[in-house]
Amino acid sequence: MIDIDKWNEIWMALKKNKLRSFLTAFGVFWGIFMLVIMLGSGNGLHNAIYSNMGDFSTNSAFMWTQNTTIPYKGFPRGRRYNFNNGDTELMLKNIPELKALSPRLNGWTSEGGINTVRNERSGAYSIMGDYPAWQLIDPVEITAGRFVNDIDIAEKRKVVAIGKKVVDELYKPGENPIGTYIKINGIYFNVVGVFKSKKGGNQGEREEQNIHMPFTTLQKTYNFGDVVGWYAMSAQDDIPVEIVEQKARAIIKARHKIHPDDDRAIGGFNVEKEFRKMNGLFTGINTLIWIVGIGTLLAGVIGVSNIMLVIVKERTKEIGIQRALGAKPLKVVSQIMNESVFLTSLAGFVGLSAGVWLVEGINRAMAGGGGDMFRDPEVDIRVATIALIVLIVSGALAGLLPASRAVSIKPIEAIRQD
Repeated sequence: MIDIDKWNEIWMALKKNKLRSFLTAFGVFWGIFMLVIMLGSGNGLHNAIYSNMGDFSTNSAFMWTQNTTIPYKGFPRGRRYNFNNGDTELMLKNIPELKALSPRLNGWTSEGGINTVRNERSGAYSIMGDYPAWQLIDPVEITAGRFVNDIDIAEKRKVVAIGKKVVDELYKPGENPIGTYIKINGIYFNVVGVFKSKKGGNQGEREEQNIHMPFTTLQKTYNFGDVVGWYAMSAQDDIPVEIVEQKARAIIKARHKIHPDDDRAIGGFNVEKEFRKMNGLFTGINTLIWIVGIGTLLAGVIGVSNIMLVIVKERTKEIGIQRALGAKPLKVVSQIMNESVFLTSLAGFVGLSAGVWLVEGINRAMAGGGGDMFRDPEVDIRVATIALIVLIVSGALAGLLPASRAVSIKPIEAIRQD
């Protein structure tokens, strides 16, 4: 049963010193408010970065050719060379740790930039020559038809899978692209698939302007011979891609007569290493958020404790009279702790609500967008609730010291104090 008189007494005690109560409550409010805002902002940054990655394979790596920097076997430094189909076959045979190996080529664009035409519509798009394995490394979502397959590769078929942006620009609304033909640099290709990107932001929009054709078809169409532009590769589960990358580099160096120590002759990017760095960065950011947030909350709780000490000192005579009239120590302790818990809980709840409201407002304002660096800020309500509970418990502990001091004073001594 609710004791109305007790709560009236608490309210009157806090109301008696409005400014002091407000400043004390504001410290608690600001602590949990800032914690919620920082958590939401950290999640917004996290969501943007990982959204831009889509379903990109995190245990993957890329390799491309660069000029040699060390003379070797009669060849001078600065020599240029190309990957080729023989490299692909040798890596597939000799690297059992490979999960996927995707040679890639980029088609060139004619003067003026326009490289794709359909009826009266045209556009400039990125033309990519790919193997089906590319879908295991940087997959796209197929919305109609299919991606290039092994038969396309073997038969060098003139087929393409096109991005959503390409469809929007070359086709009328509602028109089905599957089975139609588009002309790329004067050659007709049959559209067998439509895809959209799994990435967010500008990266996703750029990916949806790609046109994928079989790797072998692009080699023949653009007269590349057996040249490979660059490689994307991923490792088997639980195997570091660095092992695959090292073996691939050794094979390339041996086939193209590159000095074993000439690491700059092969450019590379290890996604797995960068992904670990990124995870470490976010772990550091979250740790910093909690350190700052808890420090701010602690400052607010200490403020509550100090104010309660002042209140106890001001009410020493009142407490002495209560004790002299037979009030039990538990009642005095509970009264002071209730004031502390009430002030802390009220300020904490308002701070939590204001923080969640602001984060949700930002989320709604950025709906459907947010850019590449900040996206969908959110707060885990369970974490926020736990923070509020911890704050309330801390408020109770903050009132415990003043309460203990109050009951330790003898009634006769308390009554004598001015």
